[in-house]
Amino acid sequence: MKNTIAVLALSSLFAFTACNKTEKNTTNADKTETNQPEKFVIDSVKIEDSTKIADSLTAKFDSKLLVFPTIKDKALLDSIYFSIKDQKDYSKQGLQNFLQKDKTDYFNSIKKDSKDWISDITFSQVWYESAGMELISNKNDFLHIEYSWGSYSGGAHDNYGFSERVFDLKNNKKVQLTDITSMTKKQLESLLMKNINKANGGATDENGEVNNSEMLLVDVIPTTQNFYFDDKNLYFHYSPYEITAFAAGDITIPISWKDLAGTLKPEFKERMKIN
Repeated sequence: MKNTIAVLALSSLFAFTACNKTEKNTTNADKTETNQPEKFVIDSVKIEDSTKIADSLTAKFDSKLLVFPTIKDKALLDSIYFSIKDQKDYSKQGLQNFLQKDKTDYFNSIKKDSKDWISDITFSQVWYESAGMELISNKNDFLHIEYSWGSYSGGAHDNYGFSERVFDLKNNKKVQLTDITSMTKKQLESLLMKNINKANGGATDENGEVNNSEMLLVDVIPTTQNFYFDDKNLYFHYSPYEITAFAAGDITIPISWKDLAGTLKPEFKERMKIN
């Protein structure tokens, strides 16, 4: 009888232990972790500085670069930093080092070049060099960055310009016009000429109406890779002197999705949710 009780007790212990192990294994299986997509991060570096070249001349430098620590694709980064020649290190420290060198090179070049004519400057002047990157939007995996530059080195006025770029984060590339529409270059140029007075900015007449057509320097407004888009339109951005006189400033000409109906690429249309 004692032997029977001992056997039953031992059997119960084994059964409890086996059940316990099963529960633990089930619990561990339930705790399987799922990989979460990495959060998109944007940072920036900037330098602002000035130096006195002579009593009559001061040089100023300011520049800003965006930093994308979560973008790892080298070809995409090369495209984003297209204006930085020979730069290979796109980390925050690497870009900060680039700006520091760019500033030093700018100041040194003015000091060197001004030796022969600095005495000819008879009134106080401030020369400058400026560059910037600004995040405009990040929607539907399309990253829109506006690049700007400006400078003054004597003369009647300063100079400035813009470059618009949209990057496809889904496919790691810069967006091309052929990714958006199959419309021909000639057809797009016709729409740009038609919409010239719908432009943002530019010249106005005495009644305050936009009248950029009166300041055109070209017979045909060319399509350009300097474009971007939003929910309503495709936009082409032109810097001063590109298509109009300097007084008109920079001009952005819209072409509506309605104007491009029937030519929009299906994948693009779906991603942008264009009806």
